[in-house]
Amino acid sequence: MRSFIGRDILSLKDFERDDYTRIFEVCEKLAPHAHNRRNTDLCKDKTLLTAFYQPSTRTRMSTEAAMHRLGGHVLGFSDSKMTRAGDFYQESIKDTVRMLEYYADVIAMRHFQLGAPHEAAKYSSVPIINCGDGWGEHPTQVLTDLYTIWRERGTLDGLRWLCVGDHRMRTMHSIGHAATQFDMELDVVYPPDMAPTAEFKQELRDRNVRYNEWKSTSECIDKADVIYIEPVVQADYTKSRVDATDTKKGTTPPEYQITRKMMLEQAKRDAIILHSLPRMDELPVDVDGTRHARYWIEASNGVVLRMALIALVLGRAE
Repeated sequence: MRSFIGRDILSLKDFERDDYTRIFEVCEKLAPHAHNRRNTDLCKDKTLLTAFYQPSTRTRMSTEAAMHRLGGHVLGFSDSKMTRAGDFYQESIKDTVRMLEYYADVIAMRHFQLGAPHEAAKYSSVPIINCGDGWGEHPTQVLTDLYTIWRERGTLDGLRWLCVGDHRMRTMHSIGHAATQFDMELDVVYPPDMAPTAEFKQELRDRNVRYNEWKSTSECIDKADVIYIEPVVQADYTKSRVDATDTKKGTTPPEYQITRKMMLEQAKRDAIILHSLPRMDELPVDVDGTRHARYWIEASNGVVLRMALIALVLGRAE
């Protein structure tokens, strides 16, 4: 396993099995600080900068909360329109990052352009953490998901995942890359216009991922140990912001929903449900009160996971 010190966290395609193990070990050491709402001084002399070109609730705030729990400092922006990158000048990623690297020791970036964090990493002398790039990847979210399952089951091997929703989404891509390192089987369900690319599917098969396609959740929910669901009523991830309007229409067809009735009558008794949130009607609120729901724990674990990543790339956990 190569060191995390100074390392960019851009894609789970770059991760080997031992990398996950190391991150989870550090999570376990730092979890008491997050769960008990106690700060440490591990990164008291370090600064995190959040450069968010797209809206975010959980990812940005949990990343900032993670740095605060580590005793560090935080600055940044959550609306690119308030920067020179988002006004008349449309400052390039290269020029923006060449400035930002002087203001902090690590940069967490979310961007609507595919590959933007990778581009930033070319010009930054400090680590870049990808917090979501267009339809690309979302490594910190899926690391949070994997950590949640690992804590629940004690392993990531031997589990069968049902992944439902828009398979162009960055979370779905990161799950696929993670699956190459574990004995995981993926059952996938999606609308025809939200299919993964043929190249992505072939890449997974070339790397020995067991990958099965179904037309509806009801066909395969009985096989799932983990149910991962994303919306099919979806905003355009290639835009910096999409506001809700009176013209926003559409409900989730039953083929792409996970309901309380389905979990009672069809699912395994110990199956768990994850959702990166926010949700639409693909996951009704009455599921929240069942034993299967893990998405609130998942959101809480996001602080722990990001604490571990920050501590690792800044050399405070090795």
